[in-house]
Amino acid sequence: MTIRTTSLSDVRQRSLRRGHGLTVLIGAALAIGAIVTAFPFIWMVATSIKPQSESLNYPPTIVPVNPTLQYFHTLFVELDFGQYLGNTVIVVLIGGIGLLLMAMAGYAFAKFDFRGKRWLFFLVLATMMIPVQVTMIPTYLILNSMKLTNTLVGIALPTLVSGFSIFLFRQFMSTIPTEMLEAARLDGAGEFRTFLLIVLPLSKPILAVQAVLTFIAGWNSFLWPLIIASDQRLYTLSVGLSLLNKEIAVNPSLQMAAASVMVIPILIVFIVFQRYVIQGFALSGLK
Repeated sequence: MTIRTTSLSDVRQRSLRRGHGLTVLIGAALAIGAIVTAFPFIWMVATSIKPQSESLNYPPTIVPVNPTLQYFHTLFVELDFGQYLGNTVIVVLIGGIGLLLMAMAGYAFAKFDFRGKRWLFFLVLATMMIPVQVTMIPTYLILNSMKLTNTLVGIALPTLVSGFSIFLFRQFMSTIPTEMLEAARLDGAGEFRTFLLIVLPLSKPILAVQAVLTFIAGWNSFLWPLIIASDQRLYTLSVGLSLLNKEIAVNPSLQMAAASVMVIPILIVFIVFQRYVIQGFALSGLK
């Protein structure tokens, strides 16, 4: 009877080969999942640069044979998408003011003790339980009494602050050492200077998260601009895209060009801030 002996190096080699095979399998599965997930976006961009006749061909093709930028020119020259884009950018910039206000509120809840703090924070969290659709009519009546209907300020004002964003700021800023803030105060820094020069620089990850969320909320705003604005010149990109789909239903290339104008800026913003977004959610205790 022969007894086989397996050396430690053989065991290690088999383990490495097994681990390498598993890594390749996982990588292939992730690559296939990424391609499937990204396919609608690839189809949208490819169709946006196809001639109309090519986009209506059957069976459809992914890669355009005769690419053209004609429909992007049509959107901004013949249609009003330049105006819609400008309106959307203004709404997003106004939302940036709300970003500073929410950071200040989160800092107050995280680092200050005052009467009624728990109840006020409870009310902030309670606003997260109320659907936006429930508050639309009261909000419209308030803005109408302030003569802010049919204005870009009226479109941006209801989304200026968010209970969820204040909660995220409060969770993150609670991790900032209080001793650091006290040292700044002992050196003669006022509260506002401490907030601007110490708290905000330390809060870059959560600021990036909120900047992305604020940008997406303003950029994709659809129902509220449609309600508050009676003048078509005040519509945002999402409302303009909806109108385009209703008026021109036989030109997929033009529709996909408009959809690309909507989606690509969001992807660019997310890619730029991706590292900070992941870090911000991790440090906020959210998964």
